[in-house]
Amino acid sequence: MQLIPQNKWLYLFLLSIIWGSSYILIKRGLVGLTPIQLGSIRIVFSTVFLLLMGYKSLKGLSKNEWKWLIITGFLGTFFPSFFFAFAQQYIDSAVAAIMNSLTPIFTLLVGVAFFATKILTRQYAGVLLGFMGSVGLIWGGSQITENQPVGYVLLIISASMCYAVNIYFLKHKLANVSPMAMTLGNFIAILPPAIVLLFSSDFFSMELIQSEEVLSSLGFIALLAFFGTAIAKVMFNRFVKMASTVFVSSVTYTLPIVALFWGMLDGERISSFQFLATAVILIGVSLSHRPKKPN
Repeated sequence: MQLIPQNKWLYLFLLSIIWGSSYILIKRGLVGLTPIQLGSIRIVFSTVFLLLMGYKSLKGLSKNEWKWLIITGFLGTFFPSFFFAFAQQYIDSAVAAIMNSLTPIFTLLVGVAFFATKILTRQYAGVLLGFMGSVGLIWGGSQITENQPVGYVLLIISASMCYAVNIYFLKHKLANVSPMAMTLGNFIAILPPAIVLLFSSDFFSMELIQSEEVLSSLGFIALLAFFGTAIAKVMFNRFVKMASTVFVSSVTYTLPIVALFWGMLDGERISSFQFLATAVILIGVSLSHRPKKPN
């Protein structure tokens, strides 16, 4: 009986480390690649890794399961991959990770709106605090970097909303699909549009491919694809099966700490006001997902 809780916390810890490190890898990848190229190559690399790891897992999937694999592939991976790539052209990696910690709050709101989830008074307060913290984080960033395009924050918020909806679909529509089949099915579904986007970019010109910056960026994206996408997605889908949607979304509590460490190591400026806003967001997330105590 003790095995599941131990595994649950281990998965939470490992995913926090892996995904918390993903933002700095995206930042490094953008040095030599455009957002379209980065997002597309990340998907292509991840699909290749997953095919080598578990191509046999796809046997026996039904048409209905494939329908949900396509939907969750776009919601959970395709759109967020490009949203973060575009946003991190202008937003520091640590701030992007902190903004993504709004995912549990969106998970709660999606549950209330579409899955009849009951919400407590303190959860309303948590949603309000999360919103206030995100506004403070955006304002703090605009004070550090003048003329920062605040609109790109909306891309991170959109990615967080995609993650929130995706968690419920994985939990309720693909409960009988193995984590490997779920992950590989997602990537096979989004591979064709990723290839089309990659060919429509200027990536295959000889001058670009031979650039040292591009080769270095490809190395970072290979790491991101293998650990931050392929391995982490399989782990996450297994995590979804062993834990509640609330606990699963809580991975965003701890990954900002890892991202902050990498960002500060890379010379990113985080003001005291932004640290305060980060604390407000995490308190809001905690309140919005604290379970009701039994009588």
